Amino acid sequence: MSPSLKIPAAKPIKFRRKRIFDSIFKGEKPVKGPITLQHRRIFILPTQQGMSFILLLVILLLIAFIYNNNLTYLLGFMLLSILMVSILLTFRSLAGLVIATGHTKPVFAGEVTAINLLLDNPSPADRFNLEFKVEQPTHCDVPAYSSESLTLYATTRKRGWFQVGTIRVTSRFPLGLFRAWSPIRFDHPMLVYPKPASLLLAFPEISSQQNPQGFSRQGGGDDFYGLKTYQAGDGIKQIHWKAYAKGQGLLTKQFSDDKAAEIWLNYAATPGHDTEERLSQLCRWVLDAEAAGLKYGFQLPGTTLPPAQGAAHYAQCLQALALF
Repeated sequence: MSPSLKIPAAKPIKFRRKRIFDSIFKGEKPVKGPITLQHRRIFILPTQQGMSFILLLVILLLIAFIYNNNLTYLLGFMLLSILMVSILLTFRSLAGLVIATGHTKPVFAGEVTAINLLLDNPSPADRFNLEFKVEQPTHCDVPAYSSESLTLYATTRKRGWFQVGTIRVTSRFPLGLFRAWSPIRFDHPMLVYPKPASLLLAFPEISSQQNPQGFSRQGGGDDFYGLKTYQAGDGIKQIHWKAYAKGQGLLTKQFSDDKAAEIWLNYAATPGHDTEERLSQLCRWVLDAEAAGLKYGFQLPGTTLPPAQGAAHYAQCLQALALF
């Protein structure tokens, strides 16, 4: 043998076991496009009822063999044929099913996000009682040569891109003797905004002129503008009693006669002990400013959005917070 000839080392047994385990329980690598449930993606095992059925079958065949009883043989082989047909039908209830992801909407951290799935059945056989599970199972039927939509739900925990884990597709059709399943994963990240601060903080008291380092504000009108910390001399009718009842201190409502009033939301001027608290408070102010119909500018380190309002500007600000 030539000394320069290298024989590739065998893959470690531990690595092979992990790969097999992942393919059975976690699924293959995430993909962007639709997933077709082919035979290599489907696994099947007997259920508890199936194990009892197999045990009964073995006992019947042993009795038939020991006593040479033709009637028992007949019954045993009938049950065996039912078992084999059940395996085939359970497998076919998943094989060939095409699954794709639909449009998803951003949510705030801690909320439940909706995962929309599109199911296509290209076969001539109906598919009954399919189970789809991320956290809680959801069941549906898919008629022959038709498509169905399905929504699953998962809880988000932090801001940023949220990647749904393994979606487990399961069937126990027709008799519940066997369980066929297929773990699938999609490369379909969903945007999660920061959780809005629950505490209603007043806007900083600064000049009414536009100031990119904080907030600009005006007062003295009939349109609700925002909240500020109570000061001696403020009218009793202007106190925000709901905030006071929640233990958030005395805050007074501010009004403006200028619906086009502009404010600046600046990360550097936002109170908070850490980055997440600041982002949470900025998120709360973005929601409040949009709800009040104000034009608001937005500043994060490396990101500046000029004052504007509306759905597009609102989404841009929240996306910047989510990905900061």
